[in-house]
Amino acid sequence: MPTTEYRIRRGPALQLLAAVACFGVVTAASLTKSTMQATIKTVPFKGWKNNLQIVNGAAELIITLDVGPRIISYSLNGGPNMFKEFEEQIGKSGESTWMIRGGHRLWHAPEDAKRTYALDNSPIKYQQLGAGSVRLIQPIESITGIQKEIDITLDSATSHVVLVHRLRNTTKTAVELAPWALSVLAPGGTAIIPLPEKIAHPGSLAPGEKPDLRGFVPNQSLILWPFTDLGDARFRWGTRYITLRQDASAKKPTKLGVSLKTGWVAYIREGYLFVKGIAYTEGRHYPDDGSNFETFTNSEMLEVESLGPLDRIAPGTAVEHREQWWLLKGIPNDTSEAAIDANIRPRVEAIMKR
Repeated sequence: MPTTEYRIRRGPALQLLAAVACFGVVTAASLTKSTMQATIKTVPFKGWKNNLQIVNGAAELIITLDVGPRIISYSLNGGPNMFKEFEEQIGKSGESTWMIRGGHRLWHAPEDAKRTYALDNSPIKYQQLGAGSVRLIQPIESITGIQKEIDITLDSATSHVVLVHRLRNTTKTAVELAPWALSVLAPGGTAIIPLPEKIAHPGSLAPGEKPDLRGFVPNQSLILWPFTDLGDARFRWGTRYITLRQDASAKKPTKLGVSLKTGWVAYIREGYLFVKGIAYTEGRHYPDDGSNFETFTNSEMLEVESLGPLDRIAPGTAVEHREQWWLLKGIPNDTSEAAIDANIRPRVEAIMKR
């Protein structure tokens, strides 16, 4: 993973090819492959007439143009949509209140009842950047003066997706914010959050063991919300992983933030694994007491969310925030630590190296 996922930019937007070069192209045998090239066309989707379908024979993205910016579906060929769809909101537009709808969206942090929930219920524009690459462009938000863009590139042969999220300040004054990319996942799965390596306390070693002075310094943090209950049975607090299970019978939501330095999180559901690659930049100030990753769940869905650092964005400039996605299939649903180590982590680390 690159060490930087955030930059302040002036002038024309950075070409998406640079983002692709930064992340690389994944063609590992562990991913579903196709000999087809990625293609883009406009298709109807569940009541919306104008949607982009990006497909390469291995994976498919459906992107709404009637509202957004929003990726409403991400799936392997013949597989289920990994994203939640709120059926009562799909295919509609023009509402006077904010709609979650499902899928993947872009917000700005910290969360604010007015600014964060600026409406995204109207049509957006797009530009095709190349084979399998598009840029989504939302109208300028009337209450904030921020314009949202998302550049999306689907690999020519696998499920690998590179996303560049962009927030542009069109006002005449500086604005403090952080980009916030949220994926709303279908119910019935479990989020997997890898933890940093364990280091023994230097003062409690067996005779002959060499002390590692890093054991005196914290290397991980958890951020909790007022409604987070550490006794919630949906959490499992492990040695190498934290897992959070989506439960349709749960009566209350829960949320957790992490300073995630391991580079990835995952969500497993019915044998399919959604992997999100997330960078962390040392020395930068992240929102919500240091969160570059957050997860939220209730009875309907589970979100995996990445955040960029907070900064003051000057007029006429923009911030960018990158993610990578992959979909894998045929993964056992066992989320014990031993099973994650055996079935999930090796495959994730293999694709992350490419």
